[in-house]
Amino acid sequence: MKFRSIIVEDEAPARDLLRMYLEDIPEFDIAGCFSNAFQAFSFLQSNVVDLMFLDIQMPRMTGLELLRSLKNAPKVILTTAYREYALDAFELDAIDYLLKPVSQERFLRSISKFHSYLGSTSSSDEKRPTLENAYVFIKVGKDQIRIYLKDILFIEGFKDYIKVYTDQKMYVAYDRLGYMEEKLPELYFMRIHKSFIVAKDRLDLARNEYVQIGGFEIPVGRVYRQNFISMIKENSR
Repeated sequence: MKFRSIIVEDEAPARDLLRMYLEDIPEFDIAGCFSNAFQAFSFLQSNVVDLMFLDIQMPRMTGLELLRSLKNAPKVILTTAYREYALDAFELDAIDYLLKPVSQERFLRSISKFHSYLGSTSSSDEKRPTLENAYVFIKVGKDQIRIYLKDILFIEGFKDYIKVYTDQKMYVAYDRLGYMEEKLPELYFMRIHKSFIVAKDRLDLARNEYVQIGGFEIPVGRVYRQNFISMIKENSR
């Protein structure tokens, strides 16, 4: 079986490297190489593509903006020189997230992930993205600390800082709860109170007025109660 792929990368050396790696894999046809997101957008309006290698930082339109603009986007492997986009990759259901310069070994691991994805999906069921490797950085004192999303139990917000409770410890970070609410994937996290965001899959007990998680009891705010109850009912089906 042949897979049609495209490469979207504004830097010629990085674009040529990805092309060279991909040309060594017989089951992939390179349908196009593009130096900007606008060219790729135009091509995707009338062509079917199975896999897109997409650079994040590009002038005028970023790779993330391109991906969000597509109604039926192909599966994507993101490439970037910056680590801070890992959470965006998770939210957009990217197959993988490659840091440049990309080694051939790391490239082949991404191809293996693509094959694994195809093997674990069927024509009627979409794969549910997992939290396995997704993370976010929080500012603790002068340091930027990486927190894996799978470890988060809940987040408590104050005025200008938050407390992030994980399986291992609690972190006090200088950030606002509203910003964290925007960054965390709605599929796994939910704001249930003006001061609390909880991880849905980590709830030990759920009532209309409160939840229990990791030995803590957290109130459900009146403003958030209806959405919370609807979520509980939906997950109970």
